[in-house]
Amino acid sequence: MELEGKRAVVVGMARSGVAAAELLLGRRAHVVATDRKPAAELPPEVVTLQGKGARLVLGGHDVSTFAGADLVVVSPGVPWDLPELRSARQAGAEVIAELELGFRCLSGTVVAITGTKGKSTTTAALGAMLKHTGRDVRVGGNIGRALTGLVEGSTPETVFVLEASSFQLEGTETFHAQVAVFLNLSADHLDRHPGFEEYARAKARIFRNQTEEDWAVVNADDPGVLALARESRARLVPFHPRADAPLPEERRGAAAFFAEGDARLRRSGVTERLFPLSSVRLPGAHLAGDLLAAAAAARLVGAGPDAVEEAVRSFRGVEHVLEPVAEIGGVAFFNDSQATNVEAARKSIEAFPGPLLVVMGGRYKGGDFHELSGPLSARGKAVLAIGEARPRIAEGLGRTLPVIPCASLAEAVDRAWAEAEPGDTVLLAPGCSSFDMFEDYAARGRAFKEEVRRLEQKERGTRRDG
Repeated sequence: MELEGKRAVVVGMARSGVAAAELLLGRRAHVVATDRKPAAELPPEVVTLQGKGARLVLGGHDVSTFAGADLVVVSPGVPWDLPELRSARQAGAEVIAELELGFRCLSGTVVAITGTKGKSTTTAALGAMLKHTGRDVRVGGNIGRALTGLVEGSTPETVFVLEASSFQLEGTETFHAQVAVFLNLSADHLDRHPGFEEYARAKARIFRNQTEEDWAVVNADDPGVLALARESRARLVPFHPRADAPLPEERRGAAAFFAEGDARLRRSGVTERLFPLSSVRLPGAHLAGDLLAAAAAARLVGAGPDAVEEAVRSFRGVEHVLEPVAEIGGVAFFNDSQATNVEAARKSIEAFPGPLLVVMGGRYKGGDFHELSGPLSARGKAVLAIGEARPRIAEGLGRTLPVIPCASLAEAVDRAWAEAEPGDTVLLAPGCSSFDMFEDYAARGRAFKEEVRRLEQKERGTRRDG
């Protein structure tokens, strides 16, 4: 993509916006970086953009900023229907997502992973599998570094493994994944998208530019995913994420599945072992399904069987996804801050036999908390409700088990500890976004871990004093 001399506006100055601005500056575009937040509320890297040649417009978007722009690059956190973006389009500017800009500037193969839940685990595991091959593998997108921060120096041999959210995909036009992985689909981000159908359509753009030479690895047990996958011209590889799923029939062609304790891949009439289930070190059956999808995609890109199996054996998951934090007095604490919707919270809860004390809440973004009644009635002792969604949680679950409202995450950890007994598990599975209380889910997860460490130190001190 020729960028030299182009007048570019980058909207949204979180990590994706900063990376996009730096890429544009490096390719000699004239860059304006804008954000509604003032400089004091933004990462320090934003101010350094000024020293690299960008003009900063912070503390609000000025329509005049967009006047005369050739290109407007939109960060994932920025609503796509922002009035300033509509004005820019009407004035003739091309408005694209940061993911689209990165794609136009890279060289190599793209493997993209989307879905409502499990993207980060699948992306990280797939990256680890490919890195075992010794290739130039770059992992990022919605996890780690933004794509625009990964593209420089790439070659036709480079492999990009990208987590792709609905926010990133909705602004793509030419983005092309040689391998697209679609994990699952349930209600999410309905505080941003007008409705579930629009959310699903944004996800489906991962298939938009695939050809008959490409691959689509799709959840065979999710009707919504299969319906969207019909839009792809790529070769389909359905995967069955449940270890107890019936074996796929031979006539159905390619498939990834579990059988007799192994993850397996069938293609071109040949079935091979991907990894033994006994090598999985992650809690939760749904995470084994994520590894199955990752392993199938890794083989399609050329990773050898030994590289796949070794990566699974050594993979310990990602931060904020069913992450073990501590065990205090026989009570286990787990951080699943990335469970930001009701379906993700359900899978998190079902990963444990119980008894569970679940810290839940934040900013509601769709879904029905009553759907958690079944798994919580079997496993739960109490829900510690935080954030704006406390009334919804109480309404949805109050007849199933005690719902204890808490004014802060610290209070929730303390109340959970007070209610817990040896053998119990305290689980952060919010089922909501973090934006009412924290910058993002990662900040919420770190805060939870800090509160657990505080509690651990307090209990150690109590035991010493005793």
